Amino acid sequence: MIPGKDIKVGREDSPKEKYGSFALFDIEHFLRRILKNWYWFVLMLSIGYLASWVYTKYYAQSIYASNLSLSVSNNTASYFTPNQSINFIWGQNGNQDGIYLKKMLLSRSHNEFLVKELDLFVNYSTKGMIKSTYLDKDDSPIFLQIDKKHLQQIDYPITVIPKGNGTYEVVLPEEGQSTSLYSYESEGYQSISSYNRPANKIIKINEWYDAPNLRFRLLPNPVASNIKLDNIIINLSSVNNSVNEIVSTTGVDFDKEIGTIMIISKKGYNLNSTVNFLNKSVTELQKKRLADKNIVNKNTEVYLQGNLSSIRKKLDSSANVLNYLKTSEKLYNIKDRDEKSLEAIKDLEAKKADILSKISSLNNIKNTLQAQNFDKMISTNAAGFEDGLFSASVTELKALYLKKREMAAIYKPNSEPMKEINRLIDDAKMSSSGTLRNYYTRYYEEINKIDRQVAEANSDLVTYPEKERRYLDAERGYNMIEATYNSLLGRQNEAQMKVATNQSDITVIDPAKNLGQSPIGPNVKATKAAIMFGLLLLPLLFILIGELLDSKIRNIKELLSATKIPLLGVIGNNTNENMLTVLEQSKSSVSESFRGIRANMRFLMNNDGEKGKVILITSSIGGEGKTYISINLASVIGLSDKKTILLGMDLRKPKIFGDFKIDNKYGISNYLTGEVSIEQIINKTKVPNLDVATSGPIPPNPSELLMSEKNIKFIDALREKYDYIIIDSPPVGLVADSYELMKQSDANIYVVRHEYTEKYMLKMITEKYHNDEIEHLGLIYNDYNTKQGYGYGYGYGYGYGYFDEDKNYKEPLLIKIRNKIQTIFNKK
Repeated sequence: MIPGKDIKVGREDSPKEKYGSFALFDIEHFLRRILKNWYWFVLMLSIGYLASWVYTKYYAQSIYASNLSLSVSNNTASYFTPNQSINFIWGQNGNQDGIYLKKMLLSRSHNEFLVKELDLFVNYSTKGMIKSTYLDKDDSPIFLQIDKKHLQQIDYPITVIPKGNGTYEVVLPEEGQSTSLYSYESEGYQSISSYNRPANKIIKINEWYDAPNLRFRLLPNPVASNIKLDNIIINLSSVNNSVNEIVSTTGVDFDKEIGTIMIISKKGYNLNSTVNFLNKSVTELQKKRLADKNIVNKNTEVYLQGNLSSIRKKLDSSANVLNYLKTSEKLYNIKDRDEKSLEAIKDLEAKKADILSKISSLNNIKNTLQAQNFDKMISTNAAGFEDGLFSASVTELKALYLKKREMAAIYKPNSEPMKEINRLIDDAKMSSSGTLRNYYTRYYEEINKIDRQVAEANSDLVTYPEKERRYLDAERGYNMIEATYNSLLGRQNEAQMKVATNQSDITVIDPAKNLGQSPIGPNVKATKAAIMFGLLLLPLLFILIGELLDSKIRNIKELLSATKIPLLGVIGNNTNENMLTVLEQSKSSVSESFRGIRANMRFLMNNDGEKGKVILITSSIGGEGKTYISINLASVIGLSDKKTILLGMDLRKPKIFGDFKIDNKYGISNYLTGEVSIEQIINKTKVPNLDVATSGPIPPNPSELLMSEKNIKFIDALREKYDYIIIDSPPVGLVADSYELMKQSDANIYVVRHEYTEKYMLKMITEKYHNDEIEHLGLIYNDYNTKQGYGYGYGYGYGYGYFDEDKNYKEPLLIKIRNKIQTIFNKK
């Protein structure tokens, strides 16, 4: 049976609109193209590995990280170092000091102080043949010190080359000098007049280098560096950029088990730089915290000393009054004294005196805050409370006022930045004032309560005579003043003790160290994988795009599924120099394929009648091999002892005569125009049963000749003389002549060439076939590469000695592997 012949049965059952429709993407062919182009993937993989190796070794900048852990104690008493105390007003607790310290470490003010104090806006590096390496300041044999009063060009590499004997050559870039220079005093930019590039210059240590855009000198590193450098590249950055870079690469986390332990990390291109920065940052923070605490405690001591002096005078005056009453009025031994009520009144008035002292301190804090005199602030302990949020709000307010003064020199009062800073100041004021109001409310409520209790106790003393009551009032006044004095004295002693014993509340547990830590980035493995995978995607992408844009027929299964037209056979590549493959290479696989087609053709034709059978061969366009198929099919039929004639009816493009070495002077076109007889156009070949009638000269009206009555009679006349008439007709995709000739044929063969025929060209012939406009139609798949094999039985035999090609046959590697595996598993 013809492969695919059974598909024709019941062809009306399938939706007609699907005939001739091919899949957009052929996964099988796509995978085969990938295997066919394996060398591109190997090449891209090799290039990717080499590129990733070069990038990693010469271009990728390693990123390092170091850590420092510290603990924060909870014994502070400063606005600027809030502790762990419970917030009375808001009911909050937890690691407020740690959170404040985290904000402090990441604040602009702290890091700006470090940048300016440690000259962190000066960056050092060195460059080899390809790669630049970032240096820690201590790795450089020299330090660059700028003149901050002079305008400097930032982000402008300064190359310093050692010349020996303490001299260095300063080399500036060939271009890139700018007229917009940076001032480290105002932290802004200023414009200058244009100038020529400064020439290279050799300077000595401590010698100033002067140029329109730079002024600096080189200082020796007091610590000798073990690194020998051929060059040192120095870049200046703005203070703002340096601060932002530090903040963006610094991280602060809290220990999961102990909340007061902080872990500070710093990332950078140089491990020593990260280590040194962390240690210096925390050292400076310890100093600042201790200085802030001492300032507040000293202010508190001075404030309390002033109050003590005032209270001391009142206490002396009250003592004199009391002594006078004792001596003059003899009231020191009052009979029937109510000691219980008097003691209660004494305790209540002592408490009231203490609260009034706190309110006085609260007034001092409030007035100092309103006057923005932050340097005179006293401790909240003097006012009887500790509040981390209030201390944080005071610190924020101080920073905002400083920022406002800086911005006032740049922005106008009604500008948006100034409005925003004023809004932030108002918010901070509201927060601090609200906290103070809450404490005022609390204290006055306590005083009112004490006054009510004192009034109740006084009711028990109304029975005393006036003189004795006067003595008791004097005694109570003295006791109240004495209680106030003792309270202030205790707080003064506390403040003095803190000043004497004060230490930083920050304790370093593990300082940052260079332990040879490995880089944390970049992810070399991921980078290599990304580069190699990206390059591997290139050929895959090209193949995919090519597959999506490819409209050629490449798959026999897809061809039969889309057309539902029977397949007569598959013809392999023609390795012969001409088209006479069957005649000159009779033992080839191609010749055997034509014999198979000859056997399968009987399924296309009706066997009724004894007249010769007309077989028409056509294709979509030229170049698909219809003439080649016509010649060899006629040859294989002629060799089977069937009287056969081959007609060259492609009058527009004659071909047949060349391979048979026949003169094309007279042919079918001459006969149809009545110039010659049938006998004159029929030519004998070396095959006894095979005759050929060539096309003849190209006529001006080929279509009219082929569709003429004379051509029909010509074919009928040949039926009487030959068993088979093979017609090489014009391509149906270009002209309609073949459709007319099909009315005279008994079988029609449509040639499809592998990787040549366009898919869309098959739609017309497929629709005509399924609409019953064409009958007895079969396909021949031509020029197929037998190494690809689709399992149709064609092309088998390579390597088994059946065909002439076997002597040059080399078994593919995959087939060798498959056969070897089969051999192993088939062993018993």
